[in-house]
Amino acid sequence: MSEFASGGVLRDRYRLDSVLGRGVMGQVWQGTDLYLNRPVAVKTIASELLAVPHSRDEAVARFKREAQAAARLDHPNITTVYDASYTDDTCCLVMQLVDGTTLEYLFDQQEDERFDVPSAVSVAAQLCSGLSAAHAAGLVHRDLKTQNVMVRRDGTVKILDFGLVKSLSDADPRLTMTGEGLGNILCASPELLAGRDALDGRSDLYAVGCLLHHMLAGAPPFSTDQPALLASQHLTATPPPIGGAVPAALQEVVTALLAKRPEDRPASATHVYAALAPYLPAPDPGQAARRGPYEDPRRPFLVPQGPLPL
Repeated sequence: MSEFASGGVLRDRYRLDSVLGRGVMGQVWQGTDLYLNRPVAVKTIASELLAVPHSRDEAVARFKREAQAAARLDHPNITTVYDASYTDDTCCLVMQLVDGTTLEYLFDQQEDERFDVPSAVSVAAQLCSGLSAAHAAGLVHRDLKTQNVMVRRDGTVKILDFGLVKSLSDADPRLTMTGEGLGNILCASPELLAGRDALDGRSDLYAVGCLLHHMLAGAPPFSTDQPALLASQHLTATPPPIGGAVPAALQEVVTALLAKRPEDRPASATHVYAALAPYLPAPDPGQAARRGPYEDPRRPFLVPQGPLPL
């Protein structure tokens, strides 16, 4: 496997400047497109993961198909894919570098990790909007979590890592549970944890339910520092009620999203968006007239993008 270092250049074009994050799949770098002189995010994938369990050629071909599919997605709530590379040692994906912060960081900044209803619903609605486009294109994310949801300073929510993790998981469904930390299964659907070969968009909707529960309740539906126990809870335990000032109808939406069986969840991300619409924040007419930096990024969720029509 090739070792990457700060200052290295991929394809004579993309300079790796600093590591933004690490995981069992590889690394995410902040980089620079030397041709266009613009910042980019570069995800480098460990070569050994592409060889399990099928031949490398088959794994790379699957990655290529998924990367091309992700590159065709053009939606405000999905990070744009710029380029991809398939070399002898590794695969990498070059993406839009989002100026904002992750949902994980926003949780850390809240005293009790609880969002007000309009803010929480706006995040979830924007996730559903992006997912509606991805699912219509035949893509399932499979790894939605707080680290993969970015909030820009203008309030737009961006889904990270489309077209990458799932291609590797397709090579071996069990890979999801191999060497994973707690955060990687915090929002994992029962069918994903069970290693089912065929997953559809309802697996992503379960993750949306986990994130929405976390935002409204101040804690994820299942919380433990033992990964095996957490997986067991996703598979068999009943989520606790949210409580507080959350409307009963919104609680019912979360309960439906967290159903153990995919067929008991809402049929699509667009249906979920429609159910969330009554709780979205009111439009701000003065927003378009403002200039300069946006307000505190902990309170930005004012411009949810609409999904594909029902």
